Amino acid sequence: TQPSFREALERLENIGRELERNDLDLDRALALFEDGIEQLKVARGLLAASEQKVRKVLTEADGAIVTRDLDD
Repeated sequence: TQPSFREALERLENIGRELERNDLDLDRALALFEDGIEQLKVARGLLAASEQKVRKVLTEADGAIVTRDLDD
């Protein structure tokens, strides 16, 4: 199953901390980097999907509240 945005972000933070260590061999660093790229893709995809769901709430002149897509 696909991780949540929070899980992907936490994994990215852990990868970043691990990559900052000076004792990593090149193979491990490369594997972490590739995992980081995948987690970044997941997080970006989830964020894009969430942005599409965001709706802007407006108040009409008569006081009625309406929603419009974020792109409007």
